[in-house]
Amino acid sequence: MAKIFYAEDCNLDFLKKKTVAIIGYGSQGHAHALNLKDSGIKVVVGLYDGSKSWKRAEAAGLAVTTADEAAKKADVIMMLTPDEKQAKIYREAILPSLKAGKALAFAHGFNIHFKQIVPPDDVDVFMVAPKAPGHTVRSEYVEGKGTPCLFAVYQDVSGRCRDIALAYAAGLGGARAGVLETTFKAETETDLFGEQCVLCGGVTALMKAGFETLVEAGYDPQNAYFECIHELKLIVDLIYKGGFGFMRYSVSDTAEYGDYTVGERIIDDGVKDRMKQVLKEIQTGDFASRWIAENNNGRAYFNARRRLESEHPLEKVGAELRKMYAWNDDDKYKD
Repeated sequence: MAKIFYAEDCNLDFLKKKTVAIIGYGSQGHAHALNLKDSGIKVVVGLYDGSKSWKRAEAAGLAVTTADEAAKKADVIMMLTPDEKQAKIYREAILPSLKAGKALAFAHGFNIHFKQIVPPDDVDVFMVAPKAPGHTVRSEYVEGKGTPCLFAVYQDVSGRCRDIALAYAAGLGGARAGVLETTFKAETETDLFGEQCVLCGGVTALMKAGFETLVEAGYDPQNAYFECIHELKLIVDLIYKGGFGFMRYSVSDTAEYGDYTVGERIIDDGVKDRMKQVLKEIQTGDFASRWIAENNNGRAYFNARRRLESEHPLEKVGAELRKMYAWNDDDKYKD
């Protein structure tokens, strides 16, 4: 088991005299910039001319400039633009100012691991990856808590890269919860696998199949949405709090019995066999090659699937039902 680092293991002084450039101001970018600023770190946000986020970042009290200017000013440059855009931004705006002694940082290892970005030999390279969406990274910090983080060192030129990475994680609030050391390879491959097989691909396919099965059997689509989609959050919250055991303790015995007798009929050994194939495609770089090619060729498949999925009946049913939720605030998570 890898060691987990906490606040007492991290020293913010390794960042206190440095300027950190946050390249991008989306979900993760805004959280990193604001949390670091509130932790006493000098932050500059780097964006492209005309970015819609420019005024929003300035309104939050942050210094904002172009990505190339931010890279010139910074000692640590954190890349928080989408994976598919990072290599181009790096080549055009970051690399010209990436001088010896600086540090290049990431929140996901994709571009380093799959060699879309090959940094110079005279800079530190590290990763700090919060395990939550940016709005949660920010809200947990504001409440005095933190989001668990992974960190990794890819290239340690200064001899202090590990200390700087841990200081960065502490500045995000991650050390309040726990910071786990990993590698760029392990983070990239496990992250892609989790997204594809469980968290995004697996869960949405399972929910959609359940919804369609009930509707095709003649049940009301609203009932189907509540049972197969809405209530998943309730179950995941219980697992998040206390694992599978606490979830099973909290649900009815009927539900627990159904868990034991039916779950493995749905998610059987055939599913694991296909998961192993997906993992192999990730490990060999086959998935990365397909995703890079998709972006280079205008995203025809991606855009078509996005449109088709947005038109699925469960999306229409869900949009109407969510209007009923007293606690719902769809605008809260749009960034």
